Amino acid sequence: MTSPALSVPAPRAPLGTGIRIGIGFLLLLPALLALAWSYLLPTGLAIARSTTRDRLLGPSTQDRLLNPSIDVGTDHYRQRFEQGIVGEYRMALLLAIVPLVLALLVAPVLALLADRAGRRARLATRALLAVPVAGYAPVALILGWRLDRIEPGSLARPYAMLAELTAVGGAGLVVAVATTAFLGTLRGRRRLNDALPAAATVAGLLLIGIIAATLQSFVAPMLIASNRAPLPLTNIVALSLARMDLGRGSAEAVLLLAVLAVLGLAATALLLASRTRIEIAERPAAHPDTSGPKATAPAGPPAAPGEGSRAARIGLAAAGVVSVGLMLWAAWPWLRRSFRYTNDLGLLPGASLGDLLVWTWLPTLLTTVVTIGVAVAGGFAIGGLRPLGRFSELLLLPFAPWLFVGTGPLAIESYLRTRDLGQLNTFLGIMPPGWVSIPALFLFTVLFRGLEPRWRAGGGLGRTMLAPAAPMVLLAGLVTWLVTAGQLLWPWLVGQTPGTRTAAVEAMAQGGTGRVRGDELALGAVLPLPIMVLFLVALVALQVRYLDRLAIRVGRQPELP
Repeated sequence: MTSPALSVPAPRAPLGTGIRIGIGFLLLLPALLALAWSYLLPTGLAIARSTTRDRLLGPSTQDRLLNPSIDVGTDHYRQRFEQGIVGEYRMALLLAIVPLVLALLVAPVLALLADRAGRRARLATRALLAVPVAGYAPVALILGWRLDRIEPGSLARPYAMLAELTAVGGAGLVVAVATTAFLGTLRGRRRLNDALPAAATVAGLLLIGIIAATLQSFVAPMLIASNRAPLPLTNIVALSLARMDLGRGSAEAVLLLAVLAVLGLAATALLLASRTRIEIAERPAAHPDTSGPKATAPAGPPAAPGEGSRAARIGLAAAGVVSVGLMLWAAWPWLRRSFRYTNDLGLLPGASLGDLLVWTWLPTLLTTVVTIGVAVAGGFAIGGLRPLGRFSELLLLPFAPWLFVGTGPLAIESYLRTRDLGQLNTFLGIMPPGWVSIPALFLFTVLFRGLEPRWRAGGGLGRTMLAPAAPMVLLAGLVTWLVTAGQLLWPWLVGQTPGTRTAAVEAMAQGGTGRVRGDELALGAVLPLPIMVLFLVALVALQVRYLDRLAIRVGRQPELP
């Protein structure tokens, strides 16, 4: 007979099962509707259009798709394979070599040195990692590099030049994201072996994500002669717009969507199989990670603040000096032009600096608020309320095929929808077409999954779930806003009249058409320095005060008392 004094009630969900299921699916509904409108429906239309001989000019979208006389079956797909599309994808994958080396070799070493160098060194590293994120402006970086560092004769080696420009435009962001992720796997670990499963999961996700992003490269190919080095996304744009052949362009888009769907499903399977989650690691000794009933807390007293390996501090300092030097060297062609904001350097009549700033930052801000808000609600529904119990993460599967799909693969359908609604060259039209950030949905799902046991153990909703997630909402919003404001493809498609161009489109027009000499090119509006400083301050604070408290864990999740 069990003594009443020794009996401990089992943790139970803070809400009843029926309430959790009802509220969970209610919060998930906006994400499902956004998935259907922004991804599922355009994908279906692209598949249908890919079997037609459809021209850009002519009747409405519905009339063209219902016309049985233009059906060509699978001819477009057969032609693309005969033209060597496999070789084009192979060449596109070669562009991922440098980012993969940075993410899978350089970033883990930096993270390990920072973790072993002590708290102060780790926080300094995190602050430095915020710089390339706050300064993410691929159009300005690549355009400045092309003007100052690329010789005209390099056009004879288009893929080599393309690899160089791709590395320049994204190297800093790749290192920052990957190093931050690997630091999360090391957080609260005294033994390196304990972090290996989580680090392997992060490495797998980075591998898949970088390949998916490289296949959708557009800025670097667009800033050189894209026909010299055809890539999947530039082929879609060239076929659908330059040649006005929507059928062939849609076939190219469907093939790219199929590859991205496989990558998205693979990443989702890795997340589900590894039980990846994000936890708060404020007291790692009090709540050691356990992977089984025999796991024990690591022995030894906690390290004092600032303690760390002297060799790690020396190595980290050397790596920091090299990293800062490389960042300044790569960014200097842009930085020396970043103080130019004047209106008389090549702007079209009717345009102004104020127009560039408004059309660059305001539409993307509104879209970011919606997409991140929908993602937070969906992530809380799946990872926090868990309407299907331990099978709740399976609700991510409907979103998985579009996890890595950006604007490009669905650009044709999004453009036609915007045109049919009469929104070209308008404020509504310039807003990015996606209404849910699927990567953010996955991020908040794994975050709320890691926070949910504390809520289930009896903690208040605000203290255990909402307060720890609020900084992540801000972080995801800032990064999403910065990245979408700097994109080139969508605003280039829908906003070409004076007064409706974004700063990135205007910079490309100035640098690509030769209206402005390279030494006079004004790149200050692409990412104005005051805005970059505001992003930098916020990101440094989030890195030091928030991300340093997060730990990435995999495997079985221990129950809390």
